[in-house]
Amino acid sequence: MSDDEREEKELDLTSPEVVTKYKSAAEIVNKALQLVVKDCKPKAKIVDICEKGDVFIREQTGNMYKNVKRKIERGVAFPTCISVNNTVCHISPLASDTSELEEGDMVKIDLGCHIDGFIAIVAHTHVVQDGPITGRQADVVAAVNTAAEVALRLVRPGKKNKDVTDAIQKVAAAYDCKIVEGVLSHQLKQFVIDGNKVILSVSNPDTRVDDAEFEENEVYAVDIVASTGEGKPKLLDEKQTTIYKRAVDKNYHLKMKTSRFIFSEINQKFPILPFTARSVIVSHLL
Repeated sequence: MSDDEREEKELDLTSPEVVTKYKSAAEIVNKALQLVVKDCKPKAKIVDICEKGDVFIREQTGNMYKNVKRKIERGVAFPTCISVNNTVCHISPLASDTSELEEGDMVKIDLGCHIDGFIAIVAHTHVVQDGPITGRQADVVAAVNTAAEVALRLVRPGKKNKDVTDAIQKVAAAYDCKIVEGVLSHQLKQFVIDGNKVILSVSNPDTRVDDAEFEENEVYAVDIVASTGEGKPKLLDEKQTTIYKRAVDKNYHLKMKTSRFIFSEINQKFPILPFTARSVIVSHLL
């Protein structure tokens, strides 16, 4: 479907069918999250946990809408990621990665599911230990939890994106924490995980977004990350990137056979939504 056709047929929460698909996707991601959290134990391989989350989502969505006339696309909307301690987000290791969780690790889990392009995303912070957390770990978890509750109450018709930005920073400051810069909350639409309406986590000269007012029947993925440090993340190594999304507005002539094959795989399996390099099958080229 072209962008023009999708715009003409754009569906929102006024449709009961759309609401049902959002709810079904949300139920699946919540169950997947429970499964992932349960496996976050000392000595557990991170890649195994990520793969387990993705497999669960594929299996659950695969059992839905099998006997309908129109093919309903469904599956992973955002790969299961486990980011440990001072790593901010979006770590979904390659199959060869041997990294394991350790006692006391603070892990950030995020994953997403879609049904017919209607996306549900969940994020959760979990500390790998028995019993309650204390000290600064407890402070930062409480800061994010409270900030998320405040944000959810502000994402309402008539409110503006900057209202959320200002409020969550005040909440974090109350816990002597900082909201992490560069984290964006996007509007969600059918098959669109990074819509044009954006909530900025921290206002600064380097990151600007257009002022926007929330409207009825819109959907947002609210993403809040806080730190006990300065909240200014640094890129350690671009080679560690394992999550990609096809740029549908870009065209490039690929010369190598291997590149063309990989791009064909991506076009067929992940034409619009993010995917992990681990999920691209290239074994028979080796």
